[in-house]
Amino acid sequence: MPQPKVKLVVTGDDFGYCERRNQGIVDCFKAGGISNVSLLVNAVSAEHAAELAKRNHIPIGLHANLSEGLPVSPALKGSTLLNKDGFFHGKMGFREVLQSGQLKTSEVEAELRAQVNRFCELVGHMPYHMDGHQHVHILPEVRVVFAQVLSDFGITYTRVPIEPGLKFCTFLPPRLRDFNAQVEKDALESIEVFHRHGIRWPDVYLGLSTMGKNMSVSNLKRALGFTLEASLDDRVTSPLIRSNDATTDSYCPVTAELMVHPGYPSQPHQGGCGEGPDDFSQSADRLHELNTLRDPLVLNYYRQQGIHLCAFKDF
Repeated sequence: MPQPKVKLVVTGDDFGYCERRNQGIVDCFKAGGISNVSLLVNAVSAEHAAELAKRNHIPIGLHANLSEGLPVSPALKGSTLLNKDGFFHGKMGFREVLQSGQLKTSEVEAELRAQVNRFCELVGHMPYHMDGHQHVHILPEVRVVFAQVLSDFGITYTRVPIEPGLKFCTFLPPRLRDFNAQVEKDALESIEVFHRHGIRWPDVYLGLSTMGKNMSVSNLKRALGFTLEASLDDRVTSPLIRSNDATTDSYCPVTAELMVHPGYPSQPHQGGCGEGPDDFSQSADRLHELNTLRDPLVLNYYRQQGIHLCAFKDF
């Protein structure tokens, strides 16, 4: 059997959000469309998701959440992490509070530790990897606390969302392009922090340009093309290389992560992290991603190009 050119982790985010989302992710895994999941432990169907992962032997990590729903830590009443109703501030609200200087990093640390412990209670082992819901883990100040928590718990892998070719994706709406540009800036500034704490990540990240209705067979091929073009020499000199200790003397495939959000759309008033489901989870885009990822054209493309699906635990 020929050596793979690429070891690709296809991660289904937001596992636990609702039972319909969970089942869609499991169906996608069974069809070969994803190879890994990231669990929201504060989501209403987290226990259901953990049981499905055990039953179907799905590799699983933690999707740390500081922006949506209710906290896990019981010690956060009146916390700067929460609004007046006791919920997290939201995707942009969290960023605004952080920028204002009002957020206490000690409370961020307490919540992250509580979520790791809750993950272990649900799943029965440490997360194979840990990333951030809505990319909160790479934000200023948060990244330092996040890296320390990973280091303390011995969690090796994370996500660094810097996508090759993203600046050329003019088909994305301006507002999303602006948000993605800020995500990449924050990710670049996280590299030194993660490196200092011994945290690793795949050579290539994909997923910002292929979400929802922007996911198609042709767009996945376009994005994956950057991974296939990556050479060993490129990876040795790249600041992103933390997943392989490769030398020019030994063959080592490129490692990559594709972030995806498949599932069956949430029903109104069902799911979420304590506040009910958001528009993102109720969108038909979730089913569109599910169907695209398990499309035979995509699965055949992986085989033809020497792309081997795997999980963080396989690195």
